[in-house]
Amino acid sequence: MKQTGYAYALGAGTIINAIATWKGVAFGIDLRTEAEVTLTDSEKIKGYIEGGGDTALIEHCVRFTLQHFGCDCGANVATKSEIPIASGLKSSSAAANAAVLATLDALGEKLDTLEAVKIGVQAALEVKVTITGAFDDACASMLGGFVITDNKRKELIKRVERDSEVLILAPDKKVFSSGTNVAHSRLIAPWVEMAYTEALSGNYEKAMTLNGFLYCAALGFSTEPMMAALEAGIEGVSLSGTGPAYTALGNPEQLDRLERVWGRMGGKVIRTKVNNTGGKTCR
Repeated sequence: MKQTGYAYALGAGTIINAIATWKGVAFGIDLRTEAEVTLTDSEKIKGYIEGGGDTALIEHCVRFTLQHFGCDCGANVATKSEIPIASGLKSSSAAANAAVLATLDALGEKLDTLEAVKIGVQAALEVKVTITGAFDDACASMLGGFVITDNKRKELIKRVERDSEVLILAPDKKVFSSGTNVAHSRLIAPWVEMAYTEALSGNYEKAMTLNGFLYCAALGFSTEPMMAALEAGIEGVSLSGTGPAYTALGNPEQLDRLERVWGRMGGKVIRTKVNNTGGKTCR
């Protein structure tokens, strides 16, 4: 048995938020959360997050992974992240996936990738950091690329790889998914279903933008960042998750124009790209 394991998983952006219909579409972005798990003789699992934060999610991920293999040892789990917290950029999914992968690495065990994803989803539901289980976000974080999922069935419907640069506007405020207005989100379900159909046809940018306007209306977010993106020639822009961050897909020239405008709106502007390779064990 290996005593210490290391891994990372990705943040992600939203094409279709699954709250309205349980069907989601997301893409991996090249921002990482890293995890280190050290097995101990104690029965306790202790978590640490660089910069502070609630450690319940990563502790549950380690516990459920150990239980899967019938291991009754304890562990210390620590994470650090490039992903803004509570911004809709899937920081929870990234932390969960990284913790599961690092535990597998420490144990010297292998697990089917989607089974590993489901352990993190189970943990996220257990500690109530998600409404639907965020299976779409977790798949994008673990697998990279663009993923289409049925969150109720925990089914991966489609995954494709696409290259694109990504621009993120991350306002200073935090919004936790657990506090989302679910009733308002369910009201827009028929139109979100239309956007989901576009995504199934491969029209990701169109689906993404439709999703953004719908959820901005349902959840009370400004559409100003989205309109600025359209004016810059970008076809794919959306509120990411339940906000408050926005993500845009585009070519370098388009994102250069948008970066100047978003930079005047307050918050943090991050330039990154789609990651098609997903989470990995490391070191």
